[in-house]
Amino acid sequence: MNTRVAEECVLFLNVAKWLVLAIGAGLLVGLSTTIFLTILSLILSETERLSYPLLLLPFGLALSAWMTTSLAPDASGQGVERVIQAVHLRSGFIQAQVIPVKLVATLLTIGAGGSAGNVGPCAQIGGGISSWAAQMLKFSNEDRKTLVICGISAGFASVLGAPIAGAFFGVEALFVGAISYQVLLPSVVAAIVAHQVTQYFQISFWTTHLKVEGMFDHTLLLWSIGGGIVFGLCALLLIEAINLGRRVAFRATLPFPLLGFLAGLVLLGFTSLTSTRVLGLGEGVIQEVIAGQEFLWYAFLLKIITTSLTLNFGGSGGIILPICFIGATVGSAFGHAFDLDPGQLAALGMVGVLAGAVNTPITAVLLALELFGVTIGSYAMLTCVVSFLMSGHRSAIPTQLLRLRKAPGIRADLNHEISETRLSVDPWDVHIQVIKEKIKGHMLIRKKRLKP
Repeated sequence: MNTRVAEECVLFLNVAKWLVLAIGAGLLVGLSTTIFLTILSLILSETERLSYPLLLLPFGLALSAWMTTSLAPDASGQGVERVIQAVHLRSGFIQAQVIPVKLVATLLTIGAGGSAGNVGPCAQIGGGISSWAAQMLKFSNEDRKTLVICGISAGFASVLGAPIAGAFFGVEALFVGAISYQVLLPSVVAAIVAHQVTQYFQISFWTTHLKVEGMFDHTLLLWSIGGGIVFGLCALLLIEAINLGRRVAFRATLPFPLLGFLAGLVLLGFTSLTSTRVLGLGEGVIQEVIAGQEFLWYAFLLKIITTSLTLNFGGSGGIILPICFIGATVGSAFGHAFDLDPGQLAALGMVGVLAGAVNTPITAVLLALELFGVTIGSYAMLTCVVSFLMSGHRSAIPTQLLRLRKAPGIRADLNHEISETRLSVDPWDVHIQVIKEKIKGHMLIRKKRLKP
């Protein structure tokens, strides 16, 4: 057989294979997400009827901490980092007990009022279900890894109602500075199918199409760059707060359930003095500030503190939705401070902090297009790329592998987990010397061109 014909046959069979498998993964994850979100909605509606629902918070964190330490340690914290670590180190192998433990622990955490999200748990549960299915069907390590990535994409897409962004999240979040194109097709298919399943069961999404006057307004383009710097620094602040909380929790000598109970008491006291609206999912606040309403200008700082306490001291949940809350509120504050449209800046802040905190600028831009409309596209691109660069070689997902140095003069170990990467920066005189040499080089080239 002709080599080219054989090549096309192999490619066709591979496409057909992954269309079928990705559809199956999308159906499974879409159904699991629907079940999880439905139960969570019922729990939240019941707790809202209580006179003092936040009194449940210490008990919720204590129970979540006990469950994760006793039954499945990989179900603790935010979740996405564990799935990505499983992809890198164990070819996507995830223990089956992680799925129910993560589901129940997250319901306890969010239901009691903990500051955590529902996107990460669905991505982890989706990855876990895909891994379990691959193990049952005796898939190869490589196929199991691909199916787990499909589960991550499907989980992200089915919660946020953004299948395109979800598809790219699965292939972009694995590495900092690289995209796994070989799994793009199954990720896209799984994300679309999972999104369709949740739509069929009438799971609601919060999509707000913003009216942005012109796609290339020069003033807003400049403010988008300035906002990107602010949002990148805000992402850096969040990452450092999460890391600080992790170090403190690791050094603590108390039993983890007791630590969770005490953290719940601290959260209860802290938010009673500031604002209880920084607890829970926070979707209402996100929608309000994107609609242009004013909220506490320092709400992003409160959310950073409550999220670090929740996820590091017993709580189980996601980091993506808290990032969206932090970004939207800091963007709104930025807009009010400089007399700009607060709704537009809240939307840009939401995707900008996401791009910087988890190093997924393409996913963040696509999310902006899907949630807010195409007119925000050029501004979101600038904001997300600048934020991605400004957040440095750090991540709220510490198990990402570093494949890119974000600037010349910064030395970093590539192909290591970003949390374990050693960094060094060249002295300023070296940077200046490099710039001088580049200028001289350009001048020499120009002189040669001008010579007759």
